[in-house]
Amino acid sequence: DIPEGGGKVFKKEKVVVTQPKKGDFKAFSAICTHQGCVVDRVADGTIDCPCHGSRFRVTDGSVAHGPAVRPLPQRSITVDGKSIRLT
Repeated sequence: DIPEGGGKVFKKEKVVVTQPKKGDFKAFSAICTHQGCVVDRVADGTIDCPCHGSRFRVTDGSVAHGPAVRPLPQRSITVDGKSIRLT
């Protein structure tokens, strides 16, 4: 259910899973590095925080727009068919 070029926020697990290109899955912490809010959506190639407007790139979690200055920490996942698990 992770769209190509986008992603999905799993609020309960506090993780964001993205698929920048077909079959290439990435995972990042869903906790914004600015002030600790949980990001709430993935749109137009960025992971967006609702609190102060920080945006992070789906490809590597780097900052696309501040006020955050640090990237989202990467999380380790395994992909097995249609199943994605945190490791």
